[in-house]
Amino acid sequence: MWLFLAFVSAILLGSYEVFKKVSLERNAVIPVILVSILISCLILAPFLIISNLFPDVLKGGIFYVPKVDFHTHLLFILKAVIVLTSWLFAYFSLKHLPISLASPVKATQPVWTVVGAMLMFGEKLNGFQAAGVGITLVSFFMFSVVGKKEGISFRTNKWFWYLILATLTGALSGLYDKYLMNQFDAMSVQVYYTFYQAIIMGLITLFLWAPTRKKTTPFTFKWAIVFISIFLVIADFVYFYALSLPGSMISVVSTIRRSGVIVPFFYGAFIMHDKNIRLKVIDLIGVLVGMLLLYFGSK
Repeated sequence: MWLFLAFVSAILLGSYEVFKKVSLERNAVIPVILVSILISCLILAPFLIISNLFPDVLKGGIFYVPKVDFHTHLLFILKAVIVLTSWLFAYFSLKHLPISLASPVKATQPVWTVVGAMLMFGEKLNGFQAAGVGITLVSFFMFSVVGKKEGISFRTNKWFWYLILATLTGALSGLYDKYLMNQFDAMSVQVYYTFYQAIIMGLITLFLWAPTRKKTTPFTFKWAIVFISIFLVIADFVYFYALSLPGSMISVVSTIRRSGVIVPFFYGAFIMHDKNIRLKVIDLIGVLVGMLLLYFGSK
């Protein structure tokens, strides 16, 4: 069951990436993130309210949000900080880079999660995992070659380095998820960290974007922002629920989840008409093969 849910989350996450790209076209990044988070809060708020005011309605079900202590709230705030850091780098890089380039590079995130697990938790790579990491890293390098053909220097282009930072902090978030899901209810993690994201992002918008908003790209509301929230909330719910099931493995779930990169890649190829698609297809296949080897190595 958790494997099936991982694939569902992958498709939803891929669609979420497409709506991100649409929302960011000629639009201010920071308010796009804030508005999408606020919409996510509106979607999740009823479950929190009902769980607190009428607990018997949801108690025992997958939508019940249990109360947590002060220490746990601090852990969820840390989760919000890590995710927002990854999002800020990811949104800025996605706005300025072709989606057929940015999404596959971001999809290498499970490799860094596996490497991080090896360094932080002392996990050892078996043959399949080592091969998966190797093939993915080679594909990652090949994307840099394709990037040069499009005039993107991976050494000097800051948006590419934003993408790298987004990928690494995203991997850190995956490792932290492994820690959180071993201790806390999936719904409580999703609901509380989303609300803390809204608070933190509100402060960032107020103090960093608002004072300079007339000098930068203006914000325009797009309906695609609503779909960012809808697809992300459902994708995250399915993801956290999958991790909460007995026998689920973070390395497998996070790897399968990133296979949804196929969705934004096809969007970039057929809708955005990105360049060098044939070369990118070869590199994308390398990333997917690497993730497949990680999957078999983690079973």
